[in-house]
Amino acid sequence: MSSHDVHLSQSLDHLLGSAQADQRMPSVSACVFRDGVVVWQRVIGMADVASARAARPDDVYRIGSITKTFTAVLVMQLVAEGRIELEAPLRAYLPEAPAGPTVRMALSHLTGVQREPPGEIWESMQPPSREELIAGLEDAELVLRPGEQWHYSNLVFALLGEIVMRVRGSGYGDVLQRRILDPLGLARTSLRPDPPKASPYYVDPYTDTLRDEPDPEVTESTGAAGWLWSTAADLARWGTFLAEGNDAVLPRPWLDRMARVQVMAEEQHWSVGWGLGLELYRRGDRIFAGHGGAMPGFLAGLVVQRAERTGAVVLTNTSAEAAPERLALDLAEATLDALPRTPAPWVPGAAVPPELDGMLGLWWTEGEQIVLALREGRFRAELVGGTSGRNMSWLEPDGADRWRVVEGRERGELLRAVRDDAGVITRLYFATYPLTREPETFG
Repeated sequence: MSSHDVHLSQSLDHLLGSAQADQRMPSVSACVFRDGVVVWQRVIGMADVASARAARPDDVYRIGSITKTFTAVLVMQLVAEGRIELEAPLRAYLPEAPAGPTVRMALSHLTGVQREPPGEIWESMQPPSREELIAGLEDAELVLRPGEQWHYSNLVFALLGEIVMRVRGSGYGDVLQRRILDPLGLARTSLRPDPPKASPYYVDPYTDTLRDEPDPEVTESTGAAGWLWSTAADLARWGTFLAEGNDAVLPRPWLDRMARVQVMAEEQHWSVGWGLGLELYRRGDRIFAGHGGAMPGFLAGLVVQRAERTGAVVLTNTSAEAAPERLALDLAEATLDALPRTPAPWVPGAAVPPELDGMLGLWWTEGEQIVLALREGRFRAELVGGTSGRNMSWLEPDGADRWRVVEGRERGELLRAVRDDAGVITRLYFATYPLTREPETFG
């Protein structure tokens, strides 16, 4: 191990140790992963205080709403197969669902449906059966107009789980096992825990004593919303999948769609948003995808910077005071700062395709300059002087003398070439705006 690696490991150890002490976590299991490999892992504290058993890396913890990322992938598998549509109302697949919200709204917490199933399940600790959940929808409120504002809803994700079960014709646990856990090798992730497992606690706010938290039994109705158990190592594999995709589960382009911002949950500071089932965190110029989780006696956090394929997992067995999402972000950022990527060496590219002959170079539109270029085999249009992150369009062929923007600025719009009788390109139209070799006025 190099001195650089030792310094990073010591920095991560300090972050974790300080958080465990300051936030009074009975135990904490954490890891950092990069390029599909766990590069750092630590466990501190006691998994079970009564027996004084120290926590181990293979202890499972309840991961709460991180489960929703699994449910979202199960839904997106059905979308990819053409069996459900994102813009279709929930009622198209679940007639008992509230009128108005769509599948897309459900994945992004934009339905306006109340947060929890009707009743006081977090007091009784008796989650409803599938039949009870559906029957209770008669009393469920639309507390906001669908699409109006972000509003978190466990009930809605339970309904998404019900849709998965109805379309697949099998129980949630069976679908999850066959469609995600087995293909990805997540052997320590399940609806019901296989020992060893951490015990759930509530840390008294005024003393250093613990109270046992209840350990409610999972039901098929609520399992999809937040009842999975897992380890840090298994969630590192899951985080790698969220970054890279897997053709046996869901290819990366579908994960890219899931990670696009649908709504800002924290509007004032633009620091927390939601994609399609993925929580999105902004720290400076970095965007992380993942989710937090909370269940009686457990808190959890998973984040991954998808472009860098680097992330962190934090699991702890306490109900309050701890901040695993913030700690996971701190661990991931420390790693990214310490291990910057070395750019791949530039190599000469292939010859320019004939269809692009005469197109590359500087063009003008609305008094602004656009440069068309071929970089690493990809055709791109750069708005000169445009805001970083909103100045580049990547295009792919869409017929003769037509290219469609598939990524970046003006995504979905068309670039069209016009040729003279000799076949020479004389003008381009980009999103219907004319592009000319010399600056011109409108018209």
